[in-house]
Amino acid sequence: MTIIPRAPYAADPAASRGRLHDESGGGVRGPRDAFQRDRDRVIHSISFRRLRHKTQVFMAPDGDHFRVRLTHSIEVAQIGRAIARALGLNEDLTEALCLAHDIGHPPFGHAGEDALKAAMKGAGGFDHNGHTLRTLTEIERPYPLWNGLNLTWETLEGLAKHNGPVRHPGWALQAADAAFPLDLGEWPTLEAQVAALADDIAYDNHDIDDGLRAGLLTLDQLMAEPLVARTWATVRARYPDTGETRLARELVRSQIGEMVTDLIDETRARIADSGVASVADVRAAGRALVGFSDRLRIEERDLKRFMYANLYHHPRQLEAAAAAHGVVDGLFAAYSADPATIPPEWRERLPSTEPDRSRHIADFIAGMTDRYAIARYRELVGPIDLPEGF
Repeated sequence: MTIIPRAPYAADPAASRGRLHDESGGGVRGPRDAFQRDRDRVIHSISFRRLRHKTQVFMAPDGDHFRVRLTHSIEVAQIGRAIARALGLNEDLTEALCLAHDIGHPPFGHAGEDALKAAMKGAGGFDHNGHTLRTLTEIERPYPLWNGLNLTWETLEGLAKHNGPVRHPGWALQAADAAFPLDLGEWPTLEAQVAALADDIAYDNHDIDDGLRAGLLTLDQLMAEPLVARTWATVRARYPDTGETRLARELVRSQIGEMVTDLIDETRARIADSGVASVADVRAAGRALVGFSDRLRIEERDLKRFMYANLYHHPRQLEAAAAAHGVVDGLFAAYSADPATIPPEWRERLPSTEPDRSRHIADFIAGMTDRYAIARYRELVGPIDLPEGF
C-alpha cells in the first residue's frame, strides 16, 4: 500500500492550540496524540453510545437493517478517513469530526429538532449543531475537574463550522465560542471540510439504500436523476445477469466511489490553484477548498431535492414526523409544568430562572433516544398512536 506523506496544509496535533482545561497533571494514558485522544473521547462518550437508538431516516424502526445515527456516523468516518488519506490530511482529526458531528441531534432526527426549536422559541431556539458543541463542552461530564470532554480547539472549531464560517451563531454556539474562542468568521481546516462532505456522500447514498429497502423508493423513480441513471447503467453493464434487488447495493457502492473520486480530484485541483502551503493559508483562502466538480455538485444537489420530495417528505415519513413532534412537544410541556417528573440527577441542577430553565429541560430531552422519549411520553402524558413501522 502506498503511504501518502502528511501534507503541509494538514492539521498537526503537535501544533494544536490546545484544550480549554490544562491536563498536564492528569497522568499518562498511552502514546496517543491530541487528535487521537479526541477521537477516543468521542467514542467512549455516553452521547455517542446513545446514537444507536436515535433516528437517521426512519424513526425507531422495526427493521434491524435500517441505519441509525450511530451507524451513519461510522459510515461517515469511513468515507472521511479514505478522503483524508488520499489528500494527505490528518485522518484522526477527520475521524473525530465525522464521529462527533451528529451527537447534538435530539430523538427523532429533524422532526425532534423542529419540535424543540418551537418549544424553545422564547429561550433562544434550538439547533443540533450548536447542541453538539454544548454536549461536548458542557453536558458530558466524565472528568472530575471540569465539564465536557475537553476536546482540542481544532476539533471544536471543526464541529462548529464544518460547513464554513458562521456569521450568526445561535446561543449554544455563542456560549461555546465565548468560553474558548473558535474564530467563527474564518474557514476551518481541510479536515473539517472533508468531514462535512463525507456526511453528504454517506447520507445521499445510504438513504437510497434504506429507502429502497423500506419500499418508499423505487429504482424506476431514481432513474430520473442523472447521477443515479449513469451509475446504474455502468453497474448493469458490468453485471448483466444480476437481479435488480441485488444490484441495487452495487449501485450505492459505485455511486459512493464516483463521488469520493470526484471530490478528491476536484479538491487537489483547488489546492494547487490556491497555492495554500499551511493551515493558516487554508483559513485565509476565503473559500471552500474541498468540493465536488461543477457537474457533480449540480447532480448531487438535484439528488438531494429528489430525496426530500420522495423520501424525507413521503406521506408515511410526514405522518411519523407529526407523531414525533407531538412526543417532544408533550415532554417539554410536561417537564416544564412539573419539574418533579425530571430524574433527580437533572432536577437537582434545574435553574430557577429563564431562559436557563427551559434550556436545561431541552438539554435533557435532546439527549433522549427515540424509545426512551416514547416511553417517557406514555408515562407522563398518555397513550399515543404511532405510525406502522415506528
